[in-house]
Amino acid sequence: MLAVPERQTLAGGRTEVIIWHKPVGRVVEEFQAIACSSADGITFPAPRQDVPLTLAKSGERWCADCLAVIRARRAPAA
Repeated sequence: MLAVPERQTLAGGRTEVIIWHKPVGRVVEEFQAIACSSADGITFPAPRQDVPLTLAKSGERWCADCLAVIRARRAPAA
């Protein structure tokens, strides 16, 4: 799944967590819109990367809302 990373620094400024988001549309003026928000996005985004839905690396996770959007779009039509 194509995704863009959001980097979060936790208490003490030492621990970095990467949260993967589903990008929406193109980068416009150094801003990447993301599936989980109509207003928020990632400023100065890193390039899109192919990221597995099941992450194995420590310190990485999917945005829960973006993952829900991905799964809803993949669900078979009833």
